[in-house]
Amino acid sequence: MDKKESRRYFIKKSAGIAAGFMVPGFAPFRLLGNDKNGNAPGLAGDNETGLFSGFAERDITPEIGMEQPGGYGKSFHKTFHDPCKVRTVVFYDGKKKVAIVGIDALMVHRSLVLSVRKKVAESCGIPAESILIAASHSHSSGPTGMIQPGQYDHADPLAKSLAYEKSSCADPKYLKLVEEKMVEAICQANNSLEESRLGVGTGREEEVAFNRRFHMGNGLTYTHPGQGNPDIIKSAGPVDPEVGVIGVWNNQGECKGCIINFACHATTNPGGISANWIYYLEQTIRGAMGPDCIVVFLAGASGDVTQVNNLNPHRNRAGEDWARFVGARVGAEAVKVLLSMPRGEMMPLDARSKVMEIKRRNPDPERVKQCTQLVQKSPEEVGSTEWTFAKEIVLLDALIKNEPVEQVEVQALQVGPAVFITNPAEYFCQFGLDIKSKSPFTFTFPVSLANGSVGYVPTEEAFGSDGGGYETRLTSYSNLKINAGSKIAETGVKLSRQMIPGVAPDYEKAPPFSGTPWRYGNVKPELK
Repeated sequence: MDKKESRRYFIKKSAGIAAGFMVPGFAPFRLLGNDKNGNAPGLAGDNETGLFSGFAERDITPEIGMEQPGGYGKSFHKTFHDPCKVRTVVFYDGKKKVAIVGIDALMVHRSLVLSVRKKVAESCGIPAESILIAASHSHSSGPTGMIQPGQYDHADPLAKSLAYEKSSCADPKYLKLVEEKMVEAICQANNSLEESRLGVGTGREEEVAFNRRFHMGNGLTYTHPGQGNPDIIKSAGPVDPEVGVIGVWNNQGECKGCIINFACHATTNPGGISANWIYYLEQTIRGAMGPDCIVVFLAGASGDVTQVNNLNPHRNRAGEDWARFVGARVGAEAVKVLLSMPRGEMMPLDARSKVMEIKRRNPDPERVKQCTQLVQKSPEEVGSTEWTFAKEIVLLDALIKNEPVEQVEVQALQVGPAVFITNPAEYFCQFGLDIKSKSPFTFTFPVSLANGSVGYVPTEEAFGSDGGGYETRLTSYSNLKINAGSKIAETGVKLSRQMIPGVAPDYEKAPPFSGTPWRYGNVKPELK
């Protein structure tokens, strides 16, 4: 089955599943028997025992010609490689429901998250704080960012022109599609709940993800200093090779789906519209667990971690080969974990959330003045890099006048012995490791770019006298106060400590010795 046939099959399958759901306002979901507490048809609320789950996915592949996000200027999709999707799972333990959504997107803006949650709560009763929505950060996906529709309508003509004509912009038509498909997928998952057995575990994949920041001989820190650069002293940050996995099976032993957590930028770009390396993650897992296994991917703390190995003595991979290498290796490790994990009930379910207001870093007024003059020249005149980041200072200055603080949500969502602790950032890996070490849960999975998008959030050390690098640049995308990362981590850990970890399933003990060994094998060697 080639790529185009694969996509047609997926769209046809999704459309068939969605029959009866796809009408304006999403009202049909209210006709499927959910009560005011969000209980799905056939479930008896608090009287039901056991754990129930439902999975669903939808196609959100952008059109050829739409903007390709991921940079500070405009770029457009010219070819198709593989489908972009929304994948979701809903869990129900007889008392509470939680929904986890993974989306093949660069980012999900806060306004989109709030709108989806509101419609889902109205349609199928899942509380807003119990819905986790996270972007994979695919740089080959559809236009959900960077500049949002109407975001700079308040600005002066220069800033408005720089935002809408010279920057990467979200597409209102595409955002509407993504919103509709997210609501459909969550509500379909909610309405297909069935008794399930879960397992949880972790593996390690150490060959595909590398910290991209390095201490240099001049006393500063560079991002991507280049392979073979003799001025590299050492890496400026860690990686997290842990592959977090939750697997879900029905009573017939079929793997309905899984949740995968791993920390690595989705920047392998195989060529054309794509879920990026997550496509090969999905293909690898489905090859072992079955073609209907839905793979919900959640990015770990990977703001400073990519597939690029700056210390590699050999040439790094590129394009499709790189995407396949990363996705298949992470997927293969996930398969080993899935095949090895004991299964059982993983309860309880819980969700907590806190929204903080964090101030932005203000650019120096003199710098704003200089950048305003600079952007009125052409990029060719002043250099494309200088022009791009001057543009970003002008945009940030305009943004701060309208939005001086950022709404930053941190969420802790529990599935038995596992907890997902979210941040809305391109969050540095060290923070993820800190959260894991301080969480009371045996299985702690940090989730980045969840429930909003606030840009890069580095460690405070990255802003020190020996710091620097791309992630510390002041832009309209990345601009929170330098202590934002520690505040987010502390809040996430505090939320997790308000919960009581469940017990992980264990293997059934071996039966007692029967007293008789295998009769074919309990013999002396026969030499003649």
